[in-house]
Amino acid sequence: MVANIYFGSQETSRQELTQRLSPYSGEVVSMAAVCNADDAKKALLIAKEASKETKKSTIAQRCSWLLDVAQKLRETKEDMAKIITDEVGKPIAFSRVEVERCIETVTLCAETMRTMHGETINTDAMSSGKKTTAFFLRESAGVVVAITPFNFPLNLVAHKLAPALVAGNAVVLKPTPEAPLSAYKFAKLFIESKYALKDALSVVYGDAEVGGALVSSDIPRVISFTGSVPVGNIIAKSAGIKKVSLELGGNAATYIDESADLDLAASRCAIGAFVNSGQVCISLQRIYVNAKIYDAFAQKMAQQTKKLVVGSPYDDDTFMGPLIDDEACKRAMGWVESAIEEGATAMLTPRVDGRLFYPCVMTDVRDDMAIVCEEVFAPIVSLVKVESFDDALPRINNSPYGLQFSIFTNDLSLTKRAIYELDAGGVVINDMPTLRFDIQPYGGVKLSGVGREGPRFAIEEMSEIKSVVIC
Repeated sequence: MVANIYFGSQETSRQELTQRLSPYSGEVVSMAAVCNADDAKKALLIAKEASKETKKSTIAQRCSWLLDVAQKLRETKEDMAKIITDEVGKPIAFSRVEVERCIETVTLCAETMRTMHGETINTDAMSSGKKTTAFFLRESAGVVVAITPFNFPLNLVAHKLAPALVAGNAVVLKPTPEAPLSAYKFAKLFIESKYALKDALSVVYGDAEVGGALVSSDIPRVISFTGSVPVGNIIAKSAGIKKVSLELGGNAATYIDESADLDLAASRCAIGAFVNSGQVCISLQRIYVNAKIYDAFAQKMAQQTKKLVVGSPYDDDTFMGPLIDDEACKRAMGWVESAIEEGATAMLTPRVDGRLFYPCVMTDVRDDMAIVCEEVFAPIVSLVKVESFDDALPRINNSPYGLQFSIFTNDLSLTKRAIYELDAGGVVINDMPTLRFDIQPYGGVKLSGVGREGPRFAIEEMSEIKSVVIC
């Protein structure tokens, strides 16, 4: 139940602990060792020394390491799912899905690393060149700092640890304070594996003090962060000359065309807006609906939303569990009340029961309302009436965020336009913008961040190209 520090492969306990309370029951579900800036610096020094050896390790050993972790995770799948549900209130069915995705992510990183390679270069292709043997290869970057959020406390850790370690780096992980035990149990699988590289992974806990010490240090070569825009901005300013990968906020939108299958669109939009209680960077927040089918779609959306089961995250049938904390509930209700005061209408009566915030579909929403301008990170979706895709396009793009957008249409010309004209890191056709496959490149433009996750793309972010010429 206690998440201890890992200084490299050495597990260290502390008398001073922080408690993690269940967002659903309020009971203590885990505890974590209290860390400070000195702990962060110690972990970095260990990682710096370890990186000298991890760089020399073989791809075969590192791939075997990851596959061993994936197998051990399969054997503890139900226990890991329970811990996720305990710490962040995710419905148990979705916690199981997260564990499965984590297994896939780790496995994909191992499989991808086996096929990563450099290329030969024709240096005599230029008139100023000459015939040589020239090529480039990939090497580990050195030390990677990984900082992860609460909403996917296992799989988003995997998206940093697995590519970083399989690329031959040493890593210092600072997981979210909301889910220390989830990260600890996962890291333990790496550290105790028979294929583990000594001191290649450290785990420390904390907020700004620990994070600041990790990010501002000269030791890391890569900072990989998933979280809020304000914190991402601080990291970007304090990191210095490093490779910085930032997966930040989003304000996902979709357009429902008059040619779309409305039943499909409503069903998928309800899932995209309310899965994980809207606590997803690519949670569907804005739905721009063609005026010709606006009323019909709004009714179907409300009907689909009413079907969603809200309740105990330990029940297999529950679709939505609690928000992460009281502040999140207060903030979400503030969004709804503000929108209603500005003239919007709630199709379903806004309702809060403890930290259970029931899904809310807002209509009569205007573009100037805060509820569509900012990231709400809650189970609230807004329907905006538009005349056409030409009307919707600039309004969708007129956001400081650009993570993922989508369109529902059976018009091929609109499909082509959406692919090239929507200003986002990802575009989805005929499904929710919340759709993500872990094998794909994932990341955004504008304030949604820089860099890409996904096995191949994260390995590229966490490695360096070395150019070689033999004359």
